Amino acid sequence: MPRNPSVKRSGNTPEKAFGKALRKARESKGLSQDGLAHRTGYSRNYVGQIERGEKNPSLRTIIDLSEALGVRAASLIAYVETQRAAKQKGSQG
Repeated sequence: MPRNPSVKRSGNTPEKAFGKALRKARESKGLSQDGLAHRTGYSRNYVGQIERGEKNPSLRTIIDLSEALGVRAASLIAYVETQRAAKQKGSQG
């Protein structure tokens, strides 16, 4: 599937959308980045980088994070898809 170059330029990357979904899920559980890092074994710095969209987590990492938060990985990915669909729809109008 071809990439949409306008998405990259605008900063609306899948990584940023995933980071936003992760942050919302983490905050809804009342966890700090430190708390999530402790539950997963990842560093707080790495969790922060994912939340800022600076890192592209592997499938294994996505599963680990979702299990630690007690949410479905699919719900985090669905948020990314929803954000991308909204951005694409907005750029067409």
